[in-house]
Amino acid sequence: MSKSAVSPALTDLTAETPCCPPLAQSRIPAETATVLAPAFKALGDPVRLQLMSMIASAAGGEVCVCDLTPAFDLSGPTISHHLKTLREAGLVDAERRGSWVYYRARPAILRQLAGLLTIDPAAA
Repeated sequence: MSKSAVSPALTDLTAETPCCPPLAQSRIPAETATVLAPAFKALGDPVRLQLMSMIASAAGGEVCVCDLTPAFDLSGPTISHHLKTLREAGLVDAERRGSWVYYRARPAILRQLAGLLTIDPAAA
């Protein structure tokens, strides 16, 4: 399991340039909304949001599943399900090393999600 499959549309959107102006500036195109909605949906679960935070803030930019699982009062398969959801949403990449899987956040998609939610302080 070196990397998860990410839809081609998501790959296009995760380029280093922003995908679209913030929601407060203009309407998001339907195609873009369709591509980004799974990422927002994946982050809508408290466990996945905590996992995403742990992965994104990990020292060295990656974290082993062996360090994620004990942080929750959930079974290993449940944590694996949540991590799979984050991978399928394009939020993290995973790499198997021996018997462990290491997770890394995908900064470009996180920047795009954050940019989409940005509010101009002068307009507020």
